[in-house]
Amino acid sequence: MNTGRDSHTASILTNEKVLVSGGAGSSGYLTSAELYDPSTGTWTVTGNMNTGRYYHTASILTNGKVLVSGGQGASTYLTSAELYDPSTGTWTATGNMNTGRYYHTASILTNGKVLVSGGQGTSTYLTSAELYDPSTGTWTATGNMNTGRRYHTASILTNGKVLVSGGQGSSGYLTSAELYDPSTGTWTVTGNMNTGRNSHTASILTNGKVLVSGGYGTSTYLTSAELYDLSTGTWTATGNMNTGRQYHTASILTNGKVLVSGGQGSSGYLTSAELYDPSTGTWAATANMNKARLVHTASILTNGTVLVSGGIGTSGTSTSVELY
Repeated sequence: MNTGRDSHTASILTNEKVLVSGGAGSSGYLTSAELYDPSTGTWTVTGNMNTGRYYHTASILTNGKVLVSGGQGASTYLTSAELYDPSTGTWTATGNMNTGRYYHTASILTNGKVLVSGGQGTSTYLTSAELYDPSTGTWTATGNMNTGRRYHTASILTNGKVLVSGGQGSSGYLTSAELYDPSTGTWTVTGNMNTGRNSHTASILTNGKVLVSGGYGTSTYLTSAELYDLSTGTWTATGNMNTGRQYHTASILTNGKVLVSGGQGSSGYLTSAELYDPSTGTWAATANMNKARLVHTASILTNGTVLVSGGIGTSGTSTSVELY
Protein backbone atom coordinates (compact mmCIF):
# COMPACT_ATOMS: atom_id res chain seq x y z
CA MET A 1 0.00 0.00 0.00
CA ASN A 2 1.04 3.62 -0.36
CA THR A 3 0.34 4.36 3.32
CA GLY A 4 0.88 2.16 6.34
CA ARG A 5 -2.38 1.77 8.25
CA ASP A 6 -4.10 -0.30 10.92
CA SER A 7 -7.69 -0.44 12.20
CA HIS A 8 -8.85 0.54 8.69
CA THR A 9 -11.60 -0.93 6.51
CA ALA A 10 -11.47 -2.86 3.22
CA SER A 11 -14.43 -3.09 0.84
CA ILE A 12 -14.72 -5.13 -2.37
CA LEU A 13 -16.34 -2.90 -4.99
CA THR A 14 -18.63 -4.04 -7.81
CA ASN A 15 -15.70 -3.54 -10.23
CA GLU A 16 -13.74 -6.13 -8.16
CA LYS A 17 -11.23 -3.59 -6.88
CA VAL A 18 -10.65 -3.32 -3.11
CA LEU A 19 -11.12 0.05 -1.41
CA VAL A 20 -9.06 0.55 1.74
CA SER A 21 -9.96 3.62 3.78
CA GLY A 22 -8.76 5.46 6.84
CA GLY A 23 -7.22 3.82 9.87
CA ALA A 24 -4.34 4.91 12.05
CA GLY A 25 -0.89 5.62 10.63
CA SER A 26 2.36 7.31 11.55
CA SER A 27 0.75 10.71 10.90
CA GLY A 28 -2.31 10.03 13.06
CA TYR A 29 -5.89 9.34 12.01
CA LEU A 30 -5.92 8.93 8.23
CA THR A 31 -8.17 10.55 5.63
CA SER A 32 -6.42 8.69 2.82
CA ALA A 33 -7.92 5.87 0.77
CA GLU A 34 -6.52 3.62 -1.93
CA LEU A 35 -7.60 0.97 -4.42
CA TYR A 36 -6.14 -2.48 -5.05
CA ASP A 37 -6.55 -3.80 -8.59
CA PRO A 38 -6.42 -7.63 -8.60
CA SER A 39 -5.72 -7.68 -12.35
CA THR A 40 -2.42 -5.82 -11.90
CA GLY A 41 -1.62 -6.42 -8.22
CA THR A 42 -1.05 -2.70 -7.71
CA TRP A 43 -2.41 0.05 -5.44
CA THR A 44 -3.58 3.47 -6.60
CA VAL A 45 -4.41 6.45 -4.42
CA THR A 46 -8.03 7.60 -4.65
CA GLY A 47 -9.89 10.56 -3.14
CA ASN A 48 -9.39 11.41 0.54
CA MET A 49 -12.19 11.14 3.07
CA ASN A 50 -13.37 14.40 4.58
CA THR A 51 -12.50 13.25 8.12
CA GLY A 52 -9.62 11.14 9.41
CA ARG A 53 -10.93 8.13 11.32
CA TYR A 54 -10.09 4.66 12.60
CA TYR A 55 -12.15 1.82 14.10
CA HIS A 56 -14.96 2.98 11.82
CA THR A 57 -17.20 0.76 9.68
CA ALA A 58 -17.59 0.52 5.90
CA SER A 59 -20.71 -0.86 4.19
CA ILE A 60 -21.24 -1.51 0.47
CA LEU A 61 -24.70 -0.20 -0.42
CA THR A 62 -26.96 -1.74 -3.05
CA ASN A 63 -26.14 1.19 -5.37
CA GLY A 64 -22.43 0.28 -5.23
CA LYS A 65 -21.37 3.24 -3.12
CA VAL A 66 -19.50 2.69 0.18
CA LEU A 67 -20.83 4.17 3.43
CA VAL A 68 -18.21 4.91 6.08
CA SER A 69 -19.59 5.64 9.56
CA GLY A 70 -18.24 6.88 12.86
CA GLY A 71 -14.93 5.84 14.33
CA GLN A 72 -12.44 7.78 16.39
CA GLY A 73 -11.14 11.06 15.04
CA ALA A 74 -9.03 13.85 16.46
CA SER A 75 -10.00 13.89 20.15
CA THR A 76 -13.59 12.80 19.52
CA TYR A 77 -15.92 9.90 18.78
CA LEU A 78 -17.36 10.71 15.36
CA THR A 79 -21.00 11.10 14.37
CA SER A 80 -20.02 11.86 10.78
CA ALA A 81 -20.59 9.54 7.84
CA GLU A 82 -19.56 9.80 4.20
CA LEU A 83 -20.08 8.07 0.86
CA TYR A 84 -17.46 6.89 -1.66
CA ASP A 85 -18.53 6.87 -5.30
CA PRO A 86 -16.41 4.41 -7.33
CA SER A 87 -17.42 6.13 -10.57
CA THR A 88 -15.78 9.42 -9.53
CA GLY A 89 -13.30 8.29 -6.86
CA THR A 90 -14.57 10.94 -4.46
CA TRP A 91 -16.16 11.12 -1.00
CA THR A 92 -19.27 13.12 -0.12
CA ALA A 93 -20.60 13.84 3.36
CA THR A 94 -23.96 12.29 4.17
CA GLY A 95 -26.21 12.60 7.23
CA ASN A 96 -24.61 12.42 10.67
CA MET A 97 -25.41 9.62 13.08
CA ASN A 98 -27.32 10.57 16.20
CA THR A 99 -24.53 9.27 18.47
CA GLY A 100 -20.76 9.39 18.07
CA ARG A 101 -19.31 5.88 18.29
CA TYR A 102 -16.36 3.63 17.49
CA TYR A 103 -15.71 -0.12 17.97
CA HIS A 104 -19.29 -0.53 16.69
CA THR A 105 -20.73 -2.81 13.99
CA ALA A 106 -22.59 -2.07 10.73
CA SER A 107 -24.89 -4.56 8.98
CA ILE A 108 -26.62 -4.21 5.61
CA LEU A 109 -30.20 -5.39 6.03
CA THR A 110 -32.23 -7.13 3.33
CA ASN A 111 -34.17 -3.88 2.77
CA GLY A 112 -30.93 -2.07 1.90
CA LYS A 113 -30.76 -0.01 5.08
CA VAL A 114 -27.64 -0.12 7.29
CA LEU A 115 -27.94 -1.02 10.99
CA VAL A 116 -25.24 0.42 13.23
CA SER A 117 -25.10 -1.08 16.73
CA GLY A 118 -23.36 -0.33 20.01
CA GLY A 119 -19.72 0.64 20.31
CA GLN A 120 -17.91 3.03 22.59
CA GLY A 121 -19.41 6.46 23.17
CA THR A 122 -18.51 9.28 25.52
CA SER A 123 -17.61 7.47 28.76
CA THR A 124 -20.07 4.63 28.08
CA TYR A 125 -20.67 1.32 26.34
CA LEU A 126 -23.53 2.08 23.97
CA THR A 127 -26.84 0.21 23.83
CA SER A 128 -28.10 2.49 21.08
CA ALA A 129 -28.62 1.44 17.46
CA GLU A 130 -29.60 3.43 14.39
CA LEU A 131 -30.56 2.90 10.76
CA TYR A 132 -29.16 4.64 7.67
CA ASP A 133 -31.55 5.00 4.75
CA PRO A 134 -29.61 5.35 1.47
CA SER A 135 -32.67 6.81 -0.26
CA THR A 136 -32.74 9.83 2.07
CA GLY A 137 -29.17 9.94 3.39
CA THR A 138 -30.44 10.16 6.97
CA TRP A 139 -30.14 8.19 10.22
CA THR A 140 -33.06 7.17 12.45
CA ALA A 141 -32.85 5.70 15.95
CA THR A 142 -34.15 2.15 16.29
CA GLY A 143 -34.58 -0.11 19.32
CA ASN A 144 -31.80 -0.20 21.91
CA MET A 145 -29.84 -3.37 22.57
CA ASN A 146 -30.36 -4.98 25.96
CA THR A 147 -26.65 -4.72 26.80
CA GLY A 148 -24.16 -1.97 26.00
CA ARG A 149 -21.13 -3.41 24.22
CA ARG A 150 -18.06 -2.67 22.11
CA TYR A 151 -15.61 -4.99 20.26
CA HIS A 152 -18.59 -7.26 19.52
CA THR A 153 -19.61 -8.94 16.25
CA ALA A 154 -22.77 -8.68 14.14
CA SER A 155 -23.91 -11.37 11.69
CA ILE A 156 -26.83 -11.25 9.23
CA LEU A 157 -28.65 -14.58 9.55
CA THR A 158 -30.46 -16.44 6.78
CA ASN A 159 -33.82 -15.25 8.17
CA GLY A 160 -32.76 -11.59 7.86
CA LYS A 161 -32.28 -11.01 11.58
CA VAL A 162 -28.97 -9.71 12.96
CA LEU A 163 -27.10 -11.66 15.65
CA VAL A 164 -24.89 -9.54 17.92
CA SER A 165 -22.55 -11.52 20.17
CA GLY A 166 -20.07 -10.91 22.94
CA GLY A 167 -17.86 -7.86 23.23
CA GLN A 168 -16.90 -5.82 26.27
CA GLY A 169 -19.48 -4.23 28.53
CA SER A 170 -19.74 -2.71 31.98
CA SER A 171 -19.67 -6.21 33.52
CA GLY A 172 -16.52 -7.26 31.63
CA TYR A 173 -16.18 -9.73 28.75
CA LEU A 174 -19.68 -10.64 27.61
CA THR A 175 -21.23 -14.05 26.97
CA SER A 176 -24.55 -12.47 26.01
CA ALA A 177 -26.02 -12.41 22.52
CA GLU A 178 -29.13 -10.79 21.07
CA LEU A 179 -31.15 -10.67 17.87
CA TYR A 180 -32.38 -7.62 15.97
CA ASP A 181 -35.61 -8.06 14.01
CA PRO A 182 -35.81 -5.51 11.16
CA SER A 183 -39.58 -6.02 10.88
CA THR A 184 -40.17 -4.75 14.43
CA GLY A 185 -37.05 -2.70 15.13
CA THR A 186 -36.52 -4.51 18.42
CA TRP A 187 -33.84 -6.65 20.08
CA THR A 188 -34.46 -10.00 21.79
CA VAL A 189 -32.04 -11.85 24.04
CA THR A 190 -30.94 -15.23 22.68
CA GLY A 191 -28.73 -17.96 24.14
CA ASN A 192 -25.48 -17.02 25.87
CA MET A 193 -22.12 -18.07 24.50
CA ASN A 194 -20.15 -20.51 26.62
CA THR A 195 -17.23 -18.09 26.97
CA GLY A 196 -17.16 -14.32 27.39
CA ARG A 197 -15.03 -12.75 24.64
CA ASN A 198 -14.24 -9.55 22.80
CA SER A 199 -12.18 -8.74 19.67
CA HIS A 200 -13.25 -12.11 18.24
CA THR A 201 -14.55 -12.98 14.77
CA ALA A 202 -17.92 -14.30 13.58
CA SER A 203 -18.41 -16.17 10.30
CA ILE A 204 -21.66 -17.36 8.72
CA LEU A 205 -21.08 -20.90 7.47
CA THR A 206 -22.71 -22.38 4.37
CA ASN A 207 -25.03 -24.40 6.67
CA GLY A 208 -26.36 -21.16 8.20
CA LYS A 209 -24.66 -21.58 11.56
CA VAL A 210 -22.43 -18.83 12.96
CA LEU A 211 -18.85 -19.69 13.96
CA VAL A 212 -17.35 -17.45 16.65
CA SER A 213 -13.59 -17.80 17.08
CA GLY A 214 -10.99 -16.63 19.55
CA GLY A 215 -10.84 -13.16 21.04
CA TYR A 216 -9.76 -12.09 24.49
CA GLY A 217 -11.45 -13.38 27.65
CA THR A 218 -10.65 -13.22 31.33
CA SER A 219 -6.87 -12.67 31.35
CA THR A 220 -6.29 -14.91 28.32
CA TYR A 221 -6.15 -15.06 24.55
CA LEU A 222 -8.85 -17.55 23.63
CA THR A 223 -8.40 -20.69 21.54
CA SER A 224 -12.06 -21.63 21.96
CA ALA A 225 -14.66 -21.50 19.20
CA GLU A 226 -18.41 -22.08 19.25
CA LEU A 227 -21.36 -22.40 16.90
CA TYR A 228 -24.71 -20.60 17.04
CA ASP A 229 -27.69 -22.55 15.70
CA LEU A 230 -30.44 -20.27 14.48
CA SER A 231 -33.07 -23.00 14.74
CA THR A 232 -32.50 -23.53 18.48
CA GLY A 233 -31.04 -20.17 19.56
CA THR A 234 -28.20 -21.96 21.35
CA TRP A 235 -24.40 -22.12 21.25
CA THR A 236 -22.35 -25.33 21.11
CA ALA A 237 -18.59 -25.61 21.61
CA THR A 238 -16.64 -26.78 18.58
CA GLY A 239 -12.95 -27.60 18.15
CA ASN A 240 -10.36 -25.25 19.66
CA MET A 241 -7.96 -23.27 17.49
CA ASN A 242 -4.30 -24.21 17.78
CA THR A 243 -3.35 -20.69 18.89
CA GLY A 244 -5.22 -18.25 21.11
CA ARG A 245 -5.65 -14.90 19.35
CA GLN A 246 -7.53 -11.58 19.23
CA TYR A 247 -7.62 -8.81 16.57
CA HIS A 248 -7.37 -11.49 13.87
CA THR A 249 -9.39 -11.93 10.67
CA ALA A 250 -11.68 -14.75 9.53
CA SER A 251 -12.51 -15.40 5.87
CA ILE A 252 -14.95 -17.95 4.42
CA LEU A 253 -13.21 -19.65 1.49
CA THR A 254 -14.95 -20.94 -1.64
CA ASN A 255 -14.64 -24.50 -0.27
CA GLY A 256 -16.63 -23.52 2.83
CA LYS A 257 -13.66 -23.65 5.19
CA VAL A 258 -12.80 -20.64 7.38
CA LEU A 259 -9.32 -19.11 7.25
CA VAL A 260 -8.20 -17.35 10.44
CA SER A 261 -5.02 -15.30 10.16
CA GLY A 262 -2.73 -13.28 12.38
CA GLY A 263 -3.79 -11.31 15.42
CA GLN A 264 -2.23 -11.01 18.85
CA GLY A 265 -1.51 -13.96 21.14
CA SER A 266 0.47 -14.78 24.25
CA SER A 267 3.69 -14.86 22.18
CA GLY A 268 3.06 -11.44 20.63
CA TYR A 269 2.01 -10.52 17.10
CA LEU A 270 1.17 -13.63 15.08
CA THR A 271 2.12 -14.87 11.60
CA SER A 272 0.19 -18.11 12.08
CA ALA A 273 -2.97 -19.02 10.20
CA GLU A 274 -5.36 -21.95 10.49
CA LEU A 275 -8.37 -23.48 8.77
CA TYR A 276 -11.68 -24.55 10.28
CA ASP A 277 -13.47 -27.43 8.57
CA PRO A 278 -17.23 -27.30 9.27
CA SER A 279 -17.61 -30.97 8.25
CA THR A 280 -15.33 -32.16 11.07
CA GLY A 281 -15.49 -29.25 13.53
CA THR A 282 -11.70 -29.15 13.71
CA TRP A 283 -8.88 -26.68 13.01
CA ALA A 284 -5.70 -27.42 11.05
CA ALA A 285 -2.63 -25.22 10.74
CA THR A 286 -1.94 -23.81 7.28
CA ALA A 287 0.98 -21.79 5.91
CA ASN A 288 2.18 -18.85 8.01
CA MET A 289 1.87 -15.31 6.73
CA ASN A 290 5.12 -13.64 5.73
CA LYS A 291 4.65 -10.87 8.29
CA ALA A 292 3.06 -10.86 11.73
CA ARG A 293 0.09 -8.48 11.94
CA LEU A 294 -3.00 -7.57 13.93
CA VAL A 295 -5.93 -5.16 13.31
CA HIS A 296 -5.40 -5.80 9.60
CA THR A 297 -8.02 -6.56 6.94
CA ALA A 298 -8.71 -9.67 4.86
CA SER A 299 -10.70 -9.56 1.61
CA ILE A 300 -11.82 -12.53 -0.50
CA LEU A 301 -11.19 -11.67 -4.15
CA THR A 302 -13.37 -12.96 -6.98
CA ASN A 303 -10.75 -15.59 -7.89
CA GLY A 304 -10.98 -17.05 -4.36
CA THR A 305 -7.65 -15.76 -3.06
CA VAL A 306 -7.51 -13.79 0.19
CA LEU A 307 -5.89 -10.34 0.25
CA VAL A 308 -4.47 -9.37 3.65
CA SER A 309 -3.56 -5.70 4.03
CA GLY A 310 -1.72 -3.55 6.56
CA GLY A 311 -2.15 -3.79 10.29
CA ILE A 312 0.31 -3.39 13.14
CA GLY A 313 3.46 -5.50 12.82
CA THR A 314 6.71 -5.84 14.69
CA SER A 315 8.01 -2.64 13.05
CA GLY A 316 4.84 -0.62 13.61
CA THR A 317 2.04 0.22 11.21
CA SER A 318 2.52 -1.74 7.99
CA THR A 319 2.16 -1.05 4.26
CA SER A 320 2.70 -4.73 3.45
CA VAL A 321 0.16 -6.88 1.64
CA GLU A 322 0.03 -10.60 0.93
CA LEU A 323 -2.18 -13.12 -0.84
CA TYR A 324 -3.28 -16.56 0.43
